[in-house]
Amino acid sequence: IRELERREGLPGAEAWLAIDMELQKFVTKRLGEEAAAAVVMDVHSGEVLTLASTPSFDPNAFNRGLSQSEWKALATNPRSPLNNKAIAGQYSPGSTFKMVVALAALEKGVITPKSQFFCTGELELGDSTFHCWKKTGHGTMDLVSAITQSCDVYFYEIAKRTGINRISAMARRLGMGQILDIELAGERQGLMPTRAWKKKVKRVSWQQGETLLAGIGQGFILTTPLQLAVMTSRLVNGGKAVTPHLTRQIVPYNAADPTAPDIPEFKTIGIHPPHLDLIKKAMAAVSNSPYGTAYRSRIKEPGFQLGGKTGTVQVRRITKAERETGVKKNKDLEWRERDHALFVGYAPIKSPRYAISVVVEHGGGSSTAAPIAKDILLEVQRRDPSRGQAKAKAAERRNAPATKQVKKG
Repeated sequence: IRELERREGLPGAEAWLAIDMELQKFVTKRLGEEAAAAVVMDVHSGEVLTLASTPSFDPNAFNRGLSQSEWKALATNPRSPLNNKAIAGQYSPGSTFKMVVALAALEKGVITPKSQFFCTGELELGDSTFHCWKKTGHGTMDLVSAITQSCDVYFYEIAKRTGINRISAMARRLGMGQILDIELAGERQGLMPTRAWKKKVKRVSWQQGETLLAGIGQGFILTTPLQLAVMTSRLVNGGKAVTPHLTRQIVPYNAADPTAPDIPEFKTIGIHPPHLDLIKKAMAAVSNSPYGTAYRSRIKEPGFQLGGKTGTVQVRRITKAERETGVKKNKDLEWRERDHALFVGYAPIKSPRYAISVVVEHGGGSSTAAPIAKDILLEVQRRDPSRGQAKAKAAERRNAPATKQVKKG
């Protein structure tokens, strides 16, 4: 054996990730053994700080080789540990979709910020009855109060007037129903249906009742936790088309000290700024108004408050007979029949920096997802180095010795 040629190996470039490892550990621990996913994003740069999916598994087990029993336990686990739910889990967004419907209706001009509808607890359409989650109804609702209290009847009404094609178009502008090209394999597209889509795929015409279901984020609509985080980011960053990414910076070998990466310039998605301000106001009320559906999960610390939107998605059909005798509570149902729990949010309210989405499969309603999101948003803000530097400077100013000015003359 003789050496014909030799090429020395060269060190590769360094990849600096946006993932905050300590925050990732915190989020994973907070989700526990729930079948759940959580995504935290910087709303301005698109950096993904956390991308968590639980329950997880030990990838090193695949290196040594799995026994048949180990593989069976993973493959048949109903909580799907092998599925990266954050990018590949596809869920109906439920009421977290109501901001999309509101913006589509505002843009079309079918409502104004002051338009009101009266919620009796149900809406009749032909031979069908569409129910609000509050059986007795919410009474008179405008846009902000309808989002704050998550009134279904209000959104049935404006969805019917807006149409599924306009709703789907707005959703796509906000990052839903499409591949976002994050640097991971297995990302799923979700689905934003249109009349043409149903005609092509289902070979039947779109029905108006399906538009009403889309108005509350159910029916054919599917989205991923990553898309929900992107949607929230675009809602609160002034309408910029921020896209998510895991790689912060690539530093070549032997490069000088890396500089901070530039924040990319994102195009706007063309939504009227006052409409976005109205949505932020409503989301802030969801968490901070006593009437809000997430009031119990608010952040009380000054400067850390969050805004958000709860979501509950039915996974089983509730019959007319059950409505008459009383709908079963989630705690009385088998795990697989319980509602999915969702929450999207942002913080802080005055100057949004972080967006979050949390999905808990069969979590039994939004009251499961909102406390998780609260704890995560509080933690990410506490860990923010810029916030710490600002506090340190403020402390320096408070503790600085007083100076006495003396007039000369």
